[in-house]
Amino acid sequence: MAASTSLTPEQLRLRASIAANTLWSLTEDRAAHTAPARQAFLGRFERVVDPDGTLTPEERARRAQHARKAYFQRLALASSKARAAKAGARRNGGGQGAA
Repeated sequence: MAASTSLTPEQLRLRASIAANTLWSLTEDRAAHTAPARQAFLGRFERVVDPDGTLTPEERARRAQHARKAYFQRLALASSKARAAKAGARRNGGGQGAA
């Protein structure tokens, strides 16, 4: 879209926020609206643990559940490390402009 090249980053953010708020104001069933994305995300873990489709559905679901847990634990660990690094930088005087 050519108009976006003339917008500042703040204007682009506001435009995206307007679009998101408009979408959700017109959406009756949020869960139904996001279901396809949620299914694709969760299906990813089943494909990782059983790429050839040889496991029983029960075993695939069990392994996928553990793969999901590990995924979110990795995110939590990365977040914890980032917060610790930011706090350390602030303590050492390197956090100018940090909120």
